[in-house]
Formats: sequence, structure tokens, C-alpha cells
Amino acid sequence: MARPTKWRKIEHIPAIPYFVPSETDVEELPENILKLEELEAIRLKDLEGLEQGECAERMEVSRPTFQRILLSAREKVADSLINGKMIRIEGGNFTRNICPIRCLDCGKEWKESFENLDAIKKGQYACPDCGSVKIICEDNCKGKFCHKNCWRHGRMDF
Repeated sequence: MARPTKWRKIEHIPAIPYFVPSETDVEELPENILKLEELEAIRLKDLEGLEQGECAERMEVSRPTFQRILLSAREKVADSLINGKMIRIEGGNFTRNICPIRCLDCGKEWKESFENLDAIKKGQYACPDCGSVKIICEDNCKGKFCHKNCWRHGRMDF
């Protein structure tokens, strides 16, 4: 069985989800779909000018994974610019933050996406080992991003 894809941490979600070449009929225009993690890779490497190792750390992926994401993104952007295709930005395997989670009943520890934590707050998410809904964030919201976007501010259980 294949290993599940690791979450790619992103810091920026664009306000504009697509770009269209001017003076064209949008309905007939071919498009490239740029995943949000691909856009983040371009933003970090090409706009912020960070080294690939720093980019990979910020996205919490390995350097080879970051390289693959960046190459895919650049290929799609180049194809759109050269061939006049629309770029639509959507989807991917990304998260705004990754929180370390611990089950209070069995002690299992794992990492969870910020976007999945709403289900935890509502009691709709359970420990994958014992099924308990007594789950806490181990980070205590120490990270600057986590503090702003985490679902809790401290070590309280539900």
C-alpha cells in the first residue's frame, strides 16, 4: 500500500483564483490548473527569492518533493504563457498549518491538518487507534502561524 501524501504547508491563498490572457473568449480557452502548493512553491522560490532548502522547510516537505512541486508549477506557467492558456488556481494537498495532536486516552501522537481540526472540535473526529474523541493540540499554539490559525489557545480538551 502506498504511503499517504504528506500535507504541504502554505502561507498564502490567492484572492484571484485564475488568470486569463486578454482579448480572448474564456469559454473556448484551454487551461492549466495550478495547485495551491505549486503556487506557494513559485511564491517562495521566485518571488521571495529563498533557497530551495528554506522553501522546503517552510512548506514542511523534503527538498526533492519541493523540487518536483516547483518544476510542475513552472511547466504549467510556461505552457500558459507560451500557448495562451488560462491558469486556474485550485486544489492540491495543502494545509494552512500542521498541528501535533495527542489522544488523552491511549497517548497516540500524530500530525493533523489545520483544515481537519473543525471536525475534531465538533467531536466528529476520533483517534485512529482507540476511537476516543479526547484529543488535544500538543503545540500549545507556540508557532506564530499556529497561534493565529490554530483551533485552540492552550491545552484544553473538549
